[in-house]
Amino acid sequence: MADAPRAFVAGHPIGHSRSPLIHSEWLTRYGIDGVYSAIDVAPHDFPALLVDIRAGKWAGGNVTIPHKEAAFERADNRDEAADAIGAVNTLWVENGKLIGGNTDAYGFAANLDQRLSGWRDGETALVLGAGGASRAIVHALLEAGYRRIDIANRTLARAEQLAARFGEKVAAHYWNAADDLISSANLIVNTTSLGMVGQPPLELDLGSAPVGAMATDIVYVPLETPFLRSAAAAGLKTCDGLGMLLHQAAPGFARWFGRFPEVDEDLRAVVLSDLASVHAR
Repeated sequence: MADAPRAFVAGHPIGHSRSPLIHSEWLTRYGIDGVYSAIDVAPHDFPALLVDIRAGKWAGGNVTIPHKEAAFERADNRDEAADAIGAVNTLWVENGKLIGGNTDAYGFAANLDQRLSGWRDGETALVLGAGGASRAIVHALLEAGYRRIDIANRTLARAEQLAARFGEKVAAHYWNAADDLISSANLIVNTTSLGMVGQPPLELDLGSAPVGAMATDIVYVPLETPFLRSAAAAGLKTCDGLGMLLHQAAPGFARWFGRFPEVDEDLRAVVLSDLASVHAR
């Protein structure tokens, strides 16, 4: 009898990760004999982890901060999303080679498909922030058919680097241009940490947003950020960021454990309960 497949999420630090909770819930739900563990891996130990994956000690795993770029550089091959985004968050072995994938764009789009009907009909998007997460968001928006994506960021040079990575449909702006850009945005996406617990709120005048405009936030603690609350008050359809976390986990689970799992209200409830218990302490 073959050993049960083992997968991981590796980061440094890693104690905050909800990935073990998500994957363990799926393993239990589907009666799969497998293990998914959180492992704290310092940057100098990361190459040894890749050796272990190639040797079959792991079926694969997820990588998070600070390993996404190192995984990108060291994978034998990468999927299209990882190449476009410039980072890897999922690893598996295929035909003896270590493959690096990125499921963040998939997770973002799948969340909106599930909870923000009609988002793919938009033509212009405003992305707030130009950090690592924004690369996946821009890739997802281009894949969905958006014709123009405006990026507003406090550091213009960083927004310009992001725009240059994705081509002529993407434009960079100073942060203070965001209020003006709202008037032409069918979808507004916050990729910054503003509004997260312990961070100042994201304050924008959303009153000029077009009829039918939508808003989403990749922050999920709190579930309804000040940005989403003000967007709803201005009449925009909104979608929280928790689903992106849940959906981005699914492709990896399918790679390692052989079944594509369902993201449903029961899974959301499990993660929300855990989040509530942590923040009640």
